[in-house]
Amino acid sequence: MAEVIKMPRLSDTMEEGTVAQWLKQKGDQVEEGDILAEIETDKATMEFESFYSGTLLHVGIEEGETAPVDALLAIIGEEGEDISEYLQDNDTSESEDKSQEESSKEQDTKAKDEKAEETDDSGSSDEIPEDVEVITMPRLSDTMEEGTVAQWLKAEGDQVEEGDILAEIETDKATMEFESFYSGTLLHIGIQEGETAPVDALLAIIGPEGTDVSSIVSGGSKQKSKTEKSSKSNTEEKENQQESQQESQSNGDTSLEDFQHEDASGKRIFASPLAKKMAADKGIDLAQVKGSGENGRIVKKDIEEFKPSQKQAEKKTEQSDVQSQKTTAEVQEFTPAGEESFEEVKNSSMRKTIAKRLSASKFNAPHYYLTIEVDMENAMQSRTQINALPDVKVSYNDMVIKATAMALRKHPQVNSQWEESHTKIAKHIHIGVAVAVDEGLVVPVLPFADQLQMTQIGSKVKDLAGKARNKKLQPQEMEGSTFTVSNLGMFGIVEFTSIINQPNSAILSVGAIVEKPVVKNGEIKVGHTMKLTLACDHRTVDGATGAQFLQTLKAYIENPVTMLA
Repeated sequence: MAEVIKMPRLSDTMEEGTVAQWLKQKGDQVEEGDILAEIETDKATMEFESFYSGTLLHVGIEEGETAPVDALLAIIGEEGEDISEYLQDNDTSESEDKSQEESSKEQDTKAKDEKAEETDDSGSSDEIPEDVEVITMPRLSDTMEEGTVAQWLKAEGDQVEEGDILAEIETDKATMEFESFYSGTLLHIGIQEGETAPVDALLAIIGPEGTDVSSIVSGGSKQKSKTEKSSKSNTEEKENQQESQQESQSNGDTSLEDFQHEDASGKRIFASPLAKKMAADKGIDLAQVKGSGENGRIVKKDIEEFKPSQKQAEKKTEQSDVQSQKTTAEVQEFTPAGEESFEEVKNSSMRKTIAKRLSASKFNAPHYYLTIEVDMENAMQSRTQINALPDVKVSYNDMVIKATAMALRKHPQVNSQWEESHTKIAKHIHIGVAVAVDEGLVVPVLPFADQLQMTQIGSKVKDLAGKARNKKLQPQEMEGSTFTVSNLGMFGIVEFTSIINQPNSAILSVGAIVEKPVVKNGEIKVGHTMKLTLACDHRTVDGATGAQFLQTLKAYIENPVTMLA
């Protein structure tokens, strides 16, 4: 009997997973314990083992695709076994592909009908030639409104067979391969690589080689141009109104003359008031600017995008030199030049989960912050003595974690969790240690940290941090924290605040050790201090409770010998 394998929940916060790599292919023999695939969660990329033996009959989620927890991942059973009922029951990707195929065909038919209607309405006699198929941007998911062509697998002029992959299309959920349902020559590509277009936009045209499809393409282009012109006109009208309003507020009523200007030959130039002002400020001759507005009118963006010719630049330089000679007291105005641009980086599953959890924590838990300054002289001397021992290495972070765990034992209210009907006070102490990785932040956990020696803490933190950076942390190594420590001192950060890692009630922010003048016994001396900031959830930890915890923590750090008692 076949076994249905679903996308597993590999962490307590995982809502969806991405198949990074399949280690078994459809038709391969699988033994219990074999690694089926590597799955990227919101925290790490993990190996997923098979709990069954048999043949891999079906792969439900392809490499690189993302799917929610419990989505059909694979089916394992006996070779040749009929799994159609499982595919139907689980709404598999094959049925989705069939639905997408039908949807695409319907969209293609609809597109052709709409083209025919547009042609009839315009009174043109142009029709779609025989055997020519117009392919539109398909709706590849139920929430998809637009798609981006990630890559074309065929070029214009290539021969296409039914079932060939035409392109890879990025939707709001995944990047998917788009198959051709027709055979013929790829006559036209309507959306280039990297471009985004709405569902039903002209994607491609397939038909007999040499077929003239210019009427179809130009029909789409005319419609697009008409839409762009309307949009552009509306935008310019709005800009004109705003510019006129600005001028009116500063200079009184604006008349038609404000939009007119004459060049040296007496030719009338039309420009918006804001464009004229910007041109005057920048020393730009309006006669040299080509207007993009209606009837060649010069608008704001024309001035912003204007680049003077070499002759004009030389003339301007000469004028500038003359002006500079006239008065050296004037400060030359700096005009910044450059191109505004952005780089869009797709949010990973980890980054989306971090945003979701921290937003929920910040907006749901009433945060408040307490800061103390700790004298680190004794701690520095103690660390030097400890590290002088053979095969021993202790960091300041290890000392802070140990002191924190012992302070929590004396102040259990800080080691708590808020529930709607009650507060849970943990009797065990599991310290979460924030570790920065390329894609964000993970928090591996040190169980029963109060029972560990500082050397043991250092060894475990180093091991967990290495796993985190290599995406090898297991879910159980990131679960169950009762308190969290975040240290940015190694980056030179003196003081900062952190967002509580729920369901914890508090998080400790550790700054850098700073050399500074300090007052001891009425005298100013050179000392070393470190700032600690405690973020507390006011629902569970009152101000006095948090302050008492910090007093105890400070006593332990300033006198490390007390942690060895």
